[in-house]
Order: sequence, then structure tokens, then C-alpha cells
Amino acid sequence: MATHPPPQQPSQTDGSRVFDRQLVRMHRDRAAKGFHNHNFLVSEVARRCVERLDEVNRTFERTLDLGCHSGELAHELRSRSDIDVLVQCDLSEQMVRQAKGSRVVADEEVLPFADHTFDLVISALSLHWINDLPGTLVQINRCLKPDGLFLGALLGGETLRELRAALLDGEIEAEGGASPRVSPFAEIRDAGSLLQRAEFALPVADVETITVTYPDALALMRDLRGMGETNALVNRRQTPTRRTTFAAAALAYGERFADQNGRIPATFEVLTLTGWHPDPSQQQPMKPGSANTRLADALHTQEHRTGQKPGAQN
Repeated sequence: MATHPPPQQPSQTDGSRVFDRQLVRMHRDRAAKGFHNHNFLVSEVARRCVERLDEVNRTFERTLDLGCHSGELAHELRSRSDIDVLVQCDLSEQMVRQAKGSRVVADEEVLPFADHTFDLVISALSLHWINDLPGTLVQINRCLKPDGLFLGALLGGETLRELRAALLDGEIEAEGGASPRVSPFAEIRDAGSLLQRAEFALPVADVETITVTYPDALALMRDLRGMGETNALVNRRQTPTRRTTFAAAALAYGERFADQNGRIPATFEVLTLTGWHPDPSQQQPMKPGSANTRLADALHTQEHRTGQKPGAQN
């Protein structure tokens, strides 16, 4: 297992920082030992990622698992015979120690890999904690070989919408005000442009929703802690939350969202991003004006000049 020294953290006043990366690491370190009891979501998303990978007619001899947690993606990738080298990387040393095989402790925001190293970079539920996601995507593209593939799954904007609403109601009820408690997540409408900004070829973004039910809100919060997915916002509240606030939030959650059996839903929106490192062998878009078939002919309709009304004489 290799350890890459963490980069110097910007100051707390740096307006570009949304997440406290040191706190993200601490949350993951704390969750690592018992993560196998709470890794169902990462395992499910890892399985779905590998299913997508199976649809790609390509071999990936050198693969990077970015944000590996305790090795859930590696477990799913064992079914593939084409991967000769699998490197697992995570911000948390304690998480990395739970994984098996070639492992590196490194910050996903500062990747320590040489240009054109990997045929595939794959990530399951880690990139939503990145401050500079466009910058990290650029680094991922850089360390891919020509025609190499990036496949990443991260939490999207509708994630934990029920918890966000309940915490807001509970804090207003108990304390007369509210503070940031649930992370802002990427939106599907922005995902494709992020890939384009990072100069990926053939970018695609899509979304799936996974709904998990719990007996109550406190059970959900315990699970989030066990996942290492608790509040790491730079602008988070710095004082302990009152028990009355949690109680009010749990009550609001049940009143607003519980089903007929009293169980509450928790929504996890998963954005999946795919893009390729550019290569001349890839399919290229046609140049404007190079088409040899008119759109009007393909649609079996009559073509009109701009401003001309249908039915008007030429």
C-alpha cells in the first residue's frame, strides 16, 4: 500500500471550498472498520457500474478505482478477465486498509498518477465530495490513455431531499433558524457540460434513483454515519445539535414522508458520467454543411426559407 502525502489544505476563508476535505477523510476513517455493515449503497452502485462496463466492447488492462472505499468495486471487477492491473485509491487510509490488492492513499483532488497511465478510470460514489469537480475530471482525463474510458457514479441533486426538508423543519421548530446540513450535489443538467469542459470525447450523463426505506429518521442518520456520509460542509454549524432539534426533525420526517407501514423513504439520486480520452480512431461529428441528404427529405416534408410561411409561393 502506497501513501501519497495530502496536499496543503486551503484556508477556511477560501470561498471556492464547499467541503472540508480533512473532515471527509475523518468521517471515512471513522466509518472504515464497520463499513461492511453499511456499504449496501456503494455495493449496489458498484454492481451497476460494472454492468455498464460489460456493455462496452473493450479491454481495460490497467484500471484505476478512484475512491475505492473498502474494495466494493474491486469485488465486482473480479468477474472480468481483461484487467491485469487494478489500482485502488482513496482519501482515507483506514478505508484503503480494508481493501485488498494494489492500493494508494491519495486525495482525489490531486491525483498522483502519470499521464496516459490507465485504460479505465472508474469511480463509485466518491466524487460528490470533490470541491473542484471540473479540475478533478481534467486530471482523470489526463491520466487516461488515448481512447481510455472514464465511468463515474456520484450522488445527484435529489439525494436525501426528504432528510433535507425534515432537518429544515426540525431546526426551525426547535431553534427558530436553520443551518446547512445536507451537501449540495451536482445536477444532471450540468453533468454533461462538466465532461465537455474537461475535454472528454463522446460525453454521456444519465440518472437513476435508488430509494431505501428505514423504520425512522434516526436509523437513516445512523446509516449515513456508518457510510461516512455525514455533513462535511465548510459552512456547517460549529456547535453540537440539540437533541430537541433531532427529535423535531425525526417527527417532521415521519409526518411528511412515512408510508402506510410507518417506514420512511430516503432518496439517493445517482448520476453516471461516461467519457473517453480523445483519440483519432473515435467517431467524429460531421463538419457543418457536409451532409449529403436534406433534413426535409428525411422527414418527407417541404423545405421553406427562413421567414417564409408554409403554403406561400416562392
